[in-house]
Amino acid sequence: MEKADEGTVFFKGEDIAKKSAKAWRTLHKEIQIIFQDPFSSLNPRITIGSAIAEVLKLHGSNTQQKIRTQVEELLVKVGLEEQHYNRYPHEFSGGQRQRIGIARALAVEPRFIVCDESVSALDVSVQAQIINLLNDLKEDYNFTYLFISHDLSVVKYFSDRIVVMQKGKLVESGLADELYDHPKEDYTKRLITSILD
Repeated sequence: MEKADEGTVFFKGEDIAKKSAKAWRTLHKEIQIIFQDPFSSLNPRITIGSAIAEVLKLHGSNTQQKIRTQVEELLVKVGLEEQHYNRYPHEFSGGQRQRIGIARALAVEPRFIVCDESVSALDVSVQAQIINLLNDLKEDYNFTYLFISHDLSVVKYFSDRIVVMQKGKLVESGLADELYDHPKEDYTKRLITSILD
């Protein structure tokens, strides 16, 4: 979304940090994002079915009917209903809007999804539902998540590997259980202690 000022970002062995806009159009099919605030990422004047269908049209899906069928299947897959297709974003709760964002990200069957604080704006019970949904979808679609969060208890439950960062710098990384149970760095220890307090 923004050009990197410095550093490198590798995807499938290739540095994508400074790719051209044209190259990124191809990458968008493989890399998607689920935002923290799903309402601000949805156009309030467009039905949620049309918002998801637009992604499919951009990436070359076929007829209107085929696209509509795909969108309805995605809505069901994320725990909504086919008849929600013609509703507008304001007609949904926060958790439902996050499900819409997930369906939109899944539409092009990406290999990699960035979850940018995707559950932090939701209450605890809805957080658990969305995290369980994301875990199930990972198994069904066989993609990888980069799950960004300040909540290490959520991260531990959700992740295979954890990378701890402080002020943009890598502090520690490792397998989720190992890092959580035996943190090496003081900053990581403080983060974990703050959850347990």
